[in-house]
Amino acid sequence: MPFLQCIMRSSLYFRAKSPGYLALGLVLGATVLFACLISSILLGAADISPQTVWQALFQFDGSTDHLIIRTVRLPRAILAIVVGASLAVAGAITQGLTRNPLAAPDILGVNVGASLAVVLATFIGGDGSNQWAFAFIGAAIAAVVVYGLGTLGRSGLTPIKLVIAGAALSYFLGSLTTGILLLNQRTLDDIRFWLAGSLGGQDWNGLTAVLPYIMVGLVSSLSLGRQLTLLTFGEEVAQGLGLKTAWVKLGAATVLVLLAGSAVALAGPIGFVGLIVPHVVRFGVGVDYRWILPYAMVMGGIFLSVADMAARLLISPQELPVGIMTALVGAPFFIYLARSQIK
Repeated sequence: MPFLQCIMRSSLYFRAKSPGYLALGLVLGATVLFACLISSILLGAADISPQTVWQALFQFDGSTDHLIIRTVRLPRAILAIVVGASLAVAGAITQGLTRNPLAAPDILGVNVGASLAVVLATFIGGDGSNQWAFAFIGAAIAAVVVYGLGTLGRSGLTPIKLVIAGAALSYFLGSLTTGILLLNQRTLDDIRFWLAGSLGGQDWNGLTAVLPYIMVGLVSSLSLGRQLTLLTFGEEVAQGLGLKTAWVKLGAATVLVLLAGSAVALAGPIGFVGLIVPHVVRFGVGVDYRWILPYAMVMGGIFLSVADMAARLLISPQELPVGIMTALVGAPFFIYLARSQIK
């Protein structure tokens, strides 16, 4: 009987929202995202008119204002959207895999693992050209370790054990990262702004080097929507419906590492995007991951774009790392979620 009830619940959830309503929401979200892209290009420490921005994009003449638009603001605006989408989708996948509303790549230590790997690469003399590869390796190792720690004990894997394991690993890897930075002042000088989570200083070369992996991850995530939705109703139910859960988990974990590792390699360990955005999306679209994942892409890009604009303009002409802005929103949100889960 419980098995049949779960199947009935899942069919209701799949039909909970009108596809036309959800598709319209995606179109509106994409429109807002495009507006954020334009606003990010227009706004900055230098006062550049919209006409000059248009000319820089379509009638480039090599002037200083045109160079600012082409080499600084445009790649940064695109970077904010790409990193925000990656972190949001990675967070949604993490929550679907673990069936834990408190899960996110940064909370479970995946981002910290990627950061430590990048710091180690810089410490041993890396030139930054293969930063993304080290980020992937660090993220993958951290994910495996957290999952292994979360399964220890008689009760097996539980949401609270997973969060505790992720928090413990995050503190441990964070301490190692700090120790390495204290041993080498050059390493600290090279990446201290990046460690706070920053979109500044990245050029087209860094973006184009990692963008193919992000695109593979984002496109692949869309094929996991139905499988992740079924997993949220329990592994036994999913297996009863013919889902090969082991392969689904492996594929989802691979996509998670691609997205989280790429985002960290580009912008550092920006926190809370993968926690906040999936919750906001679920509030509007329900629990069907076929819609959660594309909505997370759009909303993640919007969220990080707005946070980056605030980080640039709040104390202009200086700027704050965008990771500080996301933490100002994310920390209270996490406390709220933790309290609601305890109740």
